[in-house]
Amino acid sequence: MPAPAHPHRQHLTLANGLRVSLHHAPRLKRSAAVLRVAAGSHDVPLAWPGLAHFLEHLLFLGTVRFPTGEGLMAYVQRQGGQINASTRERTTEFFFELPVAGLAQGLERLADMLTHPRLTVEDQLREREVLHAEYVAWSQDAQAQQQVALLAGLAADHPLRGFHAGNRDSLPVEREAFQQALRAFHQGFYRSGQMTLSLAGPQSLADLQALAQQFSAALTSGPLQPQVEPPPLAQGQAPSYQHVADNHLHQVIACRAPREALDFLCTWLNASAPGGLLAELKARKLASAVQASVLYHFAGQAVLDIDFTLANQSASTTHIEALLYDWLSFFAHSDWASLREEFALLAARQQQVQGALALARHDSEGLTDEDVAALKILLETLHLPSCEQAWQLPPNNPFLRPPVKDERAGLIRGQTSAHRGLRTFAQDRSRGRRELSALTFNQGLANDSDEGALYLHWRFEAAIPAGLDSTLQALRENARQAGVEMSFETVGNDWLVKLIGLQEPMPAILEALALDVHQPQEAPSAPTPMLAIRALLKALPACCTAGVSVSSEQPMSWATARWQGLGVGLSPASEVAIKAAAARLPGHAARLESTCTSISGQHLWHQLNTESAEAALLLFCPAPTQSLTDEAAWRLLGHLLQGPFYQRLRVELQLGYAVFSSVRQINGQIGLLFGVQSPSVSLEGILEHLQAFLAQLPALIDSRPLDNQALAQQFTVQALPIAHAAELLWQAYLAGHPSDYLTRLQQAIQACTREDLLHAARQLEGAAGGWRCIANGPRINDAWQVPD
Repeated sequence: MPAPAHPHRQHLTLANGLRVSLHHAPRLKRSAAVLRVAAGSHDVPLAWPGLAHFLEHLLFLGTVRFPTGEGLMAYVQRQGGQINASTRERTTEFFFELPVAGLAQGLERLADMLTHPRLTVEDQLREREVLHAEYVAWSQDAQAQQQVALLAGLAADHPLRGFHAGNRDSLPVEREAFQQALRAFHQGFYRSGQMTLSLAGPQSLADLQALAQQFSAALTSGPLQPQVEPPPLAQGQAPSYQHVADNHLHQVIACRAPREALDFLCTWLNASAPGGLLAELKARKLASAVQASVLYHFAGQAVLDIDFTLANQSASTTHIEALLYDWLSFFAHSDWASLREEFALLAARQQQVQGALALARHDSEGLTDEDVAALKILLETLHLPSCEQAWQLPPNNPFLRPPVKDERAGLIRGQTSAHRGLRTFAQDRSRGRRELSALTFNQGLANDSDEGALYLHWRFEAAIPAGLDSTLQALRENARQAGVEMSFETVGNDWLVKLIGLQEPMPAILEALALDVHQPQEAPSAPTPMLAIRALLKALPACCTAGVSVSSEQPMSWATARWQGLGVGLSPASEVAIKAAAARLPGHAARLESTCTSISGQHLWHQLNTESAEAALLLFCPAPTQSLTDEAAWRLLGHLLQGPFYQRLRVELQLGYAVFSSVRQINGQIGLLFGVQSPSVSLEGILEHLQAFLAQLPALIDSRPLDNQALAQQFTVQALPIAHAAELLWQAYLAGHPSDYLTRLQQAIQACTREDLLHAARQLEGAAGGWRCIANGPRINDAWQVPD
């Protein structure tokens, strides 16, 4: 395994004032760009709330040089990348990630849309309706309204207390004064001196700088326009107040401190180790979770939110606040040397594993002595009491350092002789000799990097308790800090654990998992309210899973559980270590049968109750067979229709703000997924629009190039980040495809003809593989069946 490759950075300011941050990381498979404009919602004239967000939307509607179908969004989507934008209080960001070869054209389109937007009244009228739909959803979203209430303790004249979402009333497109303000905002802020460009990729720093220079040349030149400083957040020194709602206590602190200093504080506030704040709150049955985060930061001002999930309705908020301030007093008077060293290791490890987009977005210089001094001053201004509780600083993360070699024989890492009764050494050794036939390692990826992936899939004879995932949150957080993203998925009585990231800590994490799953299970936190379409997406896998018998009459038992696993991109040394660790996993290694069943020709309707009154619908259309020929045709069809689907339903018909289509694999079954959430159209109306669009697919196929090569290129090993490759290979494993699946899939896509695509379109429209609708309302007619 090679030595860790940390990114190389360079910061410079170009002649026209554009600030540039370059990140060269040879391990990356993709490139990313983040363009940050120093102008946001709080920089808009008071007469036009929402103008900054409105302009962000308008910039994506195409230019003379690159119309909508050829603009940045369509281009990135065709390349299989990701793209988005965000309007914050004092900044607006545009960001995308795509294959390395496409970065130059992506930057060319980004510069053009920022510099030469059309801003036609017709476009504005259409897009205003989209923003108004977003506003309606925002006003009905419980989490968004909680955020508004949370800030009610700040000064009334601070812009954080104002309205900035934008809606039909605050964006009077028809008025000339508004048009002048819109253009003045664009001309005043969307110029080189107001912008920062961050690029990340495997390209050399010289190549990245050349791309930045080309991008810079296409911008409107202009100096930095200083942003007006906001009024004080509140009166007094470091004021603090409480907000209680929906089983949460928020301790809000308005302060002045560097962002890095607050991130340092939040890291240790959120720690779940024994002797810390969360552990004490759990022991006293006051709170089940703590999440400290920075809600706002600009010009030194900051709003720190410490969110406590209350253990019960009778939990004393006064007692929680007292424990918080007691812990802060302990922390303020502690020696931070070891914590600073650990914090630096955490930051370095994250840079070692971050993808291109994350690397470009999170551009921090690290914690400095000045930051530490500022944090000390902040804690002093809180007038903390004398510490009374016997607190402890969190120990070092055990996965951040190489494993200890001289462990006592027969014991799992982290155990003492008192743990030997869990399983004897002789049993471990005997079990380790047996071949774990259900744990396989895919050889389709090169194993010459320091990253890899491991999928572990358990099946039980009874339903899985909801608290299992909650019990493992501390392990999950330690794994994340060590460079391994650990996630859990539960569907019926199936449980999937994914480990994706650095190979080195994976065996130790696996051993810890084998221990922790036997710990007493914690009560899960109350689910966070979410948009209706997101609730449907979360329920989709369960709706597509059949043949799983869930028993509620008996408790879940590891003794009768069966499991299978797949490793991807792992070195021979990692495979050996993971096999040894996997021998200690509970349950029996066994190849599991697929829970994917055919619904050919059927129209199934799943109703899910959501809190939203808006119509939300997912339509999942599986391919008729599992063959690679069908998969290639359906992937190419999905690649072709993604842009036109969005253009028709989102831009032209304005059905809503949540409109998308994608290729989706569930339990090894591939299909096309369409999603719409609309504030104005019924479920029946949404389905009618979907069917009308599908009926037009033959004409769409005849009028466009197939683009086989561009799609096939997205599945080359050289272009796939480990997380994407691992998910593809896991789904291929579930579907029974061979280990060279990626190569065969590329060949099948390249061989796809226009007739193959037309045949796939007819299969899709005719529900040859079935249609599965997940919606937040009852079935619209008897043509749809309710599953048994």
